[in-house]
Formats: sequence, C-alpha cells, structure tokens
Amino acid sequence: MDFGFSPRASELQDRMRSFMEQHVFPAEAVYDRQLAEGDNPHALPPVMTELKEKARAEGLWNLFMAHGDWGAGLTNLEYAPLAELAGRSIIGPEVFNCSAPDTGNMELLALYGTQEQQERWLKPLLDAEIRSCFAMTEPEVASSDARNIRTRITRDGDSYVVNGRKWYTSGILDPDCKLIILMGKTDPDAPTYRQQSMLLIPRDTPGVTVLRDLPMFGYTDRLGHGDVLFENVTVPVENILRGEGEGFALAQGRLGPGRMHYAMRAVGFAERALQLMCERATERTAFGGPLADQGVVREWIARSRIEIEQLRLLVLKSAWLMDTVGNAAARMEVAAIKVAALEVAHKVVDRAVQAHGAAGVSDDTVLARLYAITRALRIADGPDEVHLRTVARQELAKYRKTGPKSEHRTTDTKAGAA
Repeated sequence: MDFGFSPRASELQDRMRSFMEQHVFPAEAVYDRQLAEGDNPHALPPVMTELKEKARAEGLWNLFMAHGDWGAGLTNLEYAPLAELAGRSIIGPEVFNCSAPDTGNMELLALYGTQEQQERWLKPLLDAEIRSCFAMTEPEVASSDARNIRTRITRDGDSYVVNGRKWYTSGILDPDCKLIILMGKTDPDAPTYRQQSMLLIPRDTPGVTVLRDLPMFGYTDRLGHGDVLFENVTVPVENILRGEGEGFALAQGRLGPGRMHYAMRAVGFAERALQLMCERATERTAFGGPLADQGVVREWIARSRIEIEQLRLLVLKSAWLMDTVGNAAARMEVAAIKVAALEVAHKVVDRAVQAHGAAGVSDDTVLARLYAITRALRIADGPDEVHLRTVARQELAKYRKTGPKSEHRTTDTKAGAA
C-alpha cells in the first residue's frame, strides 16, 4: 500500500488547509447568526455564497468528482485528506461544493445519466446553481433493506407515475433544491434485486408535498430533512436513471465513494473535537491545576489521538483499494470504515463534551452539534448493523470456502482452556 501523495494532491491539501484557517473557521459564527436572523431557516446565508465564490476562484471546487472531465480528476486516495480538512467545519464541505447529498447525486448523474440528464441536472449542480435531494428512506419499513421499499413507480404510456411516502429526504427544504432522485419499485414481481429503479423528479412537480421538516436530535438542519408524500407524481419516461430494475445496483455504486467521504469527514470531526478538548484542558483550572494535569483527561487525549490515527489509516487503505482493485473488491473495508469512523468520531466528541462540562452541552461550541451529527450518522447511509453484517459475511466466507486452517486453531489444551 502506497499512501504517498502526488505533488498536486499535497499542494491542494496546503491550499485547502490555508483556506479553512483564513476563511471558513472565521465564518462559522457569521453563518450561524445569518441563519438565525433569516426568515427561512433553510435559505442559504449570504456568507456561504461569498465563501463558495472564493473557493471556486481558488480552484478548490468539485474536488470529490473523479469521473470523466467533470471534476478535478483526483483519485479516492488523493481526495480523502481533502474531505477530512473540509470536515473539520460543519459548513466546510458545502463551501467547496462537496457536500451530501449532492456529491452522491452528481456521481450518479456523471456515471449513469444520459447526455440530456447531465445537461439539465449535472452541470447546474456542479456550478452550485441548484441543489438536490435523495429520496429513499421510508417511515413504514426498515429501509436499510432496500427490498422493503414500498414506493411504486408505475409505467403509464410515455410517463412514470409515483405514489409513496419518504422521510429524512435531506435537502428537499433548501429553496435551491430543484431535483429529487427517488428510489422506488417498478416491478415487485421481478427478481429481488431487479425490482427497484431510480427516477429523476423535478422538485416542483405536482403531487410532491413536504408534510413536515424533521429535526435531528432537536436541531433544524439548514438543508432540511423532509417527510414527503408523493401522490400521482408524473414525469416522462426519459427521467428514469439508466433503466428499469437498475436502482439497487445504482444505490450500491453511489454508496462506495460516499462512505469514504463520510468517513474522512468524520476524521475531521474527531480532529476538531480533539483540538477543542486540548485547548480546554490547557486553559481550564480545576482542583488546583489545569485539567491537562489530570490523569483521566490525559488518557482521553491520548486514546483519542491513537484512535484517530488508526481510523485515518483504515480509511486511506479503503480509498487505495477502491482506486487499485475497485469498489466491489474493497467492499469489506468500505463497510468497516462506515462503522469505525462514526464510532471513533462520536467517542472523541463525547470526551470533548465531558472536558467542557456545561459548555459542552450548550451551543457555545460546535461540540453539541457534532455529538448529534456523529450519533445520527451511525443510522444514516445504512446503520452500523448492516455494515457489520457485511464485514462478518466476508470474514466468515474465508472459512466456509476452505474450512478452518490449522494455524487458526489452538492445539495446546492449557492455552485453549485459558
């Protein structure tokens, strides 16, 4: 494994690190204030528009996109540390047009969209002229198992008609959201993994109703998490993505790079929390000295550093495998990083909250928000249990194919008893 970075990748890291320090971190408080003062909690604060213009002018734009000539042409390994740097701020990924759900949707359109679909949707998304959302999760069923999806996509002549209900459709309440990519069933009688399809639905199509905006641990997200009803929503057949029955395969393809992006942003969350914990420990006095002199606090800091370094290496390995042998061959590692990343990030954030005491559960720091995000993301994009199932199946397959190997068995009676 070679985790060395090209001169171009290293230079991009330096430029993004400088941009974060000079522009993004100082703008966080401005962003929050403008959001609070605005009439619409989902409208883009003016400071974000300014940040996007600066990022684009400096060439720090669409760095996640590795397909064709659409983006910067970086490998997964080259992009990974950039995702981490952006992830150190909650607003960071959006500044560089590298935030979910748009990143996954843009990858879908770049890989599988027709030229007409790319002209209509992909180019405006790459230019940040519009936003998009992804409608998959449903309230009535366990949507982590895509076979459970109930939303129907029915062919009616030259149109598809959609009926169903989705929730936690992130991004749909953003006034700039113009596209919904919806996962539904076109043929419930087809083979299990050929029943689902993806459909491109303009946001203003009649029959799309946002029933409510769902909070996340009490926080209202700027993009909004919509509970959405689709009633006889009709779009042309040309709006199918790739073709009928391709939905499950497209979802799997969308999630591979996306999970690496999530994982490296989680490393960024953890690094930010560790930084805040160290600053608090050196500045705060308790029981006759700085918190940094307390053994338990030192252990929190040491364990956090060790866990972050382990996590980063695992994610870089996964990115390297995706680049060298492909997403399918890296399936176990990609599943593993989704579990490990949010577990580590949440644990480090929790320690930082504890070190801050009452301040940690307030909105005076970013920690409470990071706590909510890292916990929620252990459910979003596939819950931990689904990914653990994948890892376990891959591991057990080694033994089911070849049988137990002697080096894996303990023949010493005492050792076995121990």
